[in-house]
Amino acid sequence: MPSSPSSKIARLRPLFAYLRPYRPQLAGAGVALVVSSLMVLLLGQGLRHIVDQGLRAGDATLLNRTVVAFVGVVVLLSVATGARFYLVSWIGERVVADLRNAAFRRVIALSPAYFEITKTGDVLSRLTTDTELLQTVIGSSLSLALRNTLTLAGAIVMLAVTSPKLTAIVLVVVPAVVVPIVVFGRRVRTLSRKSQDRVGDIGAYVEETINAIRTVQAFTHEKIDHQRFAERVGATFAAATARIRMRSWLMAAVIFLAFGAVAVVLWIGGYDVIAGRMTGGALSAFVFYAILVAVSGGTVSEVIGELQRAAGAAERILELMETEPAIAMPAHPVALPAPSLGRVVLDAVTFRYPARPDQAALHDVTLDIAPGETLALVGPSGAGKSTVFQLLLRFYDPASGRILIDGVDIRNADPADVRRHVGLVSQDPVIFGTTARENIRYGRPEASDEEVRAAADAAAASEFLDALPEGFDTFLGEKGVRLSGGQRQRIAIARAILRNPPILLLDEATSALDAESERSVQSALEHLATGRTTLAIAHRLATVLKADRIVVIEDGRIVAEGTHQSLIAAGGLYARLAALQFTDGAVDHSAGSSEPRESISREST
Repeated sequence: MPSSPSSKIARLRPLFAYLRPYRPQLAGAGVALVVSSLMVLLLGQGLRHIVDQGLRAGDATLLNRTVVAFVGVVVLLSVATGARFYLVSWIGERVVADLRNAAFRRVIALSPAYFEITKTGDVLSRLTTDTELLQTVIGSSLSLALRNTLTLAGAIVMLAVTSPKLTAIVLVVVPAVVVPIVVFGRRVRTLSRKSQDRVGDIGAYVEETINAIRTVQAFTHEKIDHQRFAERVGATFAAATARIRMRSWLMAAVIFLAFGAVAVVLWIGGYDVIAGRMTGGALSAFVFYAILVAVSGGTVSEVIGELQRAAGAAERILELMETEPAIAMPAHPVALPAPSLGRVVLDAVTFRYPARPDQAALHDVTLDIAPGETLALVGPSGAGKSTVFQLLLRFYDPASGRILIDGVDIRNADPADVRRHVGLVSQDPVIFGTTARENIRYGRPEASDEEVRAAADAAAASEFLDALPEGFDTFLGEKGVRLSGGQRQRIAIARAILRNPPILLLDEATSALDAESERSVQSALEHLATGRTTLAIAHRLATVLKADRIVVIEDGRIVAEGTHQSLIAAGGLYARLAALQFTDGAVDHSAGSSEPRESISREST
């Protein structure tokens, strides 16, 4: 069942809240709007007096006075129009800026589960294209609609005062103008939403392709990607063409009916002037008001089409704004103990990703990690190791079971408080498009320059950073393209060191480093891990030999745990993984490991 006009207005009502802080500007724009509309209506009376009292009477003095008064009205009209345009445009830009801020604040609060099913390009389209469309409506179209509605109403009143007979003829056309607005307008709104969605598809594809530009070019995929992009552009063009076609019919119908009525009025009014039932000035004024009715009616119908299009954009933005984060702060959050001990407990945790609800990423996992303990998570890809990290950061909540930090169920704590207790160094480090200093300071924004350098020293990053053209203040490029993989990793480690968390998560933190750098960073990480709880994911087993405990995960289940030697002796998955990486009684250094040689007999594997 199609929604009623009242329900559409109710749908847009949340956007009106963004206008409330700017009541003085709205009041000023309203005054200017009313003054400009009144001045337009007075022009008709000025025209009438010029014809009847100036031209027809043949009185040059009276003509001069009438023209001076007419010019005075024009001056007031100009000033009021300029003031209205400035204030309304300012309000439009300010409201859209506020709306973008609010939408972005909502986006960065959404949990990763939302982005599993939503394309990044679609979110970008809502923050840019859709809000730009709303700016056009608030800063221009809405003002035009109000001004022309006032002018339309005033012109109809002046028509009735000037000639009731001709006014009745004009009013017959009004229902004929309203019908196409209603019929075509509803369809325009639906097509506008589809058009905006297709624009979002383009943004999503461009964002994905640019982020993978090296892969695209390495596999000479440019031609295919361009073809697929062209298909999306074609779909967007088709959707836009359908919307434009519908709006064209709307505009054509309204203009034909409105100006057709003006022609009829001129024909009938002309006979009245010839018969002496009406003066030439009165007919001139009536035609002027009839043209105002026609132009205002046509403009209002066109703006209604814009408003219908904006309604589609507003729905998309409101849809984003109304999306509640899957991970939210409880009404009465429980504070984590301070200072933190760093004890972590997973109690019978089962978890499924929203995008894969039929497959358990973790199944009945129980772990008790003592304060200050270094625990290594080992297992094949997809076993669930990184899922443990994401649950500890409370990007997701388990389907069943509990996760406790220092005895507090993290579901009962403020997510921000939980994350302040955790430092992460991921396998694929994120480097932002700013300076090296600010990238490290991301771990603790209030840190001083001295603290930033100390963190870089600990991560063995200062030497290569000082060698950059502007040292720590060198711009690193988008995603750190000016750095090697190992350099990006060391900046990420420095960021975690600066954060100084009681719980440290290392996801293959040294995987991108050469042997010499790995030795330095591994030493820094061992120093950093002292006195704090550390969980480390490692595919290269040589990097976890010094862990207090190793937990082996397979298919989302814990299948073994113990020290390196005990797990080797027990056989099973860990021993098989070790057999692939240790040969001839020595650690395989080809992977860049700097650990001492470790004797592993083939019989034990």
